[in-house]
Amino acid sequence: MPTAPLPQFPAGFRWGVSTSAYQIEGAAEAGGRGTSIWDTFARSPGRIADGSTGDVACDHYHRYREDIALLAGLGVTAYRFSVAWPRVQPTGTGPAHPDGLDFYDRLVDELLAHDVDPVATLYHWDLPQPLEDAGGWLARDTAARFAAYADLVAARLGDRVRLWITLNEPFVHMSLGYGTGLHAPGRTLLFDAFPVAHHQLLGHGLAVAALRARSGSPVAIANNYSPVRTIGETDADRAAAAAYEALHNRLFTDPLLGRGYPEGTIGDPSVVHDRDLAVIAAPIDVLGVNYYNPTGVRAPREGSPLPFELVPLGGYPRTAFDWPVAPDGLHELLGWLHRTYGDALPPVEITESGCAYDDAPDADGRVHDPERIAYLDGHLRAVRAALHEGIDVRGYFVWSLLDNWEWAEGFTKRFGLVHVDYATRTRTPKSSYAWLRDVVTAARRKPER
Repeated sequence: MPTAPLPQFPAGFRWGVSTSAYQIEGAAEAGGRGTSIWDTFARSPGRIADGSTGDVACDHYHRYREDIALLAGLGVTAYRFSVAWPRVQPTGTGPAHPDGLDFYDRLVDELLAHDVDPVATLYHWDLPQPLEDAGGWLARDTAARFAAYADLVAARLGDRVRLWITLNEPFVHMSLGYGTGLHAPGRTLLFDAFPVAHHQLLGHGLAVAALRARSGSPVAIANNYSPVRTIGETDADRAAAAAYEALHNRLFTDPLLGRGYPEGTIGDPSVVHDRDLAVIAAPIDVLGVNYYNPTGVRAPREGSPLPFELVPLGGYPRTAFDWPVAPDGLHELLGWLHRTYGDALPPVEITESGCAYDDAPDADGRVHDPERIAYLDGHLRAVRAALHEGIDVRGYFVWSLLDNWEWAEGFTKRFGLVHVDYATRTRTPKSSYAWLRDVVTAARRKPER
């Protein structure tokens, strides 16, 4: 357990927690909600580790007031949630379903009533199934459909949402959903998935314009980043690490900040039309950074279809996902972004940072998770070190408020500050919840001047 007090944080630093719609909302058929690619994927045998679906998840749709009370008790200043596209537009096109917008209207008002800033992510991987049937993110039209959806949401919520996030982790969605098939929609295109990258980024740029037309609030994107560490000392190892860094970290950042696509990452140049890169590079106010761990990379084995091989990193504690707990990687990443993009880099917010452990109630009904406390303590210290070096980090969001339905892992991985009994949906704050509450309370009382 940490013993030394955390360093102070600047006044106005945003303290938050994050969730996503499909992972917590449930109510799969309530209010006219349409089918998403994750509904289809989860209902396909063998896709999910425990055979579960997100049909009920944490039942947040019906329990959102209870969950917002937990946010208020935690003392955070912001809540990052996602809007379910199929709940707003059941088929991905046409007018908004009033019941869907009504739910998010109530959610936002409840947050504001508890002095919690609503931070809305428009796309957290739950594409309406009819759009996937028409080509999904491989189809250019999906970018236009996304912008139209963004306009509908902003027209209703734009006066109250405090920060917009267009896309969540487009690299992960491309690589696992369209590259390897481990996530929805389950396609296995490997490097032929490049159009998914371009059309997501194009949709982002078009959505930025739609949001700015409807709302005066800042606009961001949330990218997943992983510091790349070369395993081996050969030129081939270094080339492999550079190739992976271009794919994971630069493919979705260089074009956002006006640099175009990194060399060697465009699979099909015909996908990129005139003016696309200008649309993608529309100025953003914040760069969201989702960080979980660094990645070890070396040269691929002979015959591999990939130009790199991923290697587990030793020397770190491990989470239940077998991910290394590496706060130094977050410090390294923030420095890399600062050095690589210089004045083009907007202010940064850590929009996801968290860890999965096999948390369970003790005999007294309490849930003790000292590993998560140590994780958060280390990563907050990494952020504070970056601030001390002059890197403009404006906030930190913990993933996640609740134990939830963890994509292909189903209910087998727990990331929450709050334990959820999946049989009863009973919420029990863990010891990490109390620890973070005390940290946030102290930080808001005595911010750095």
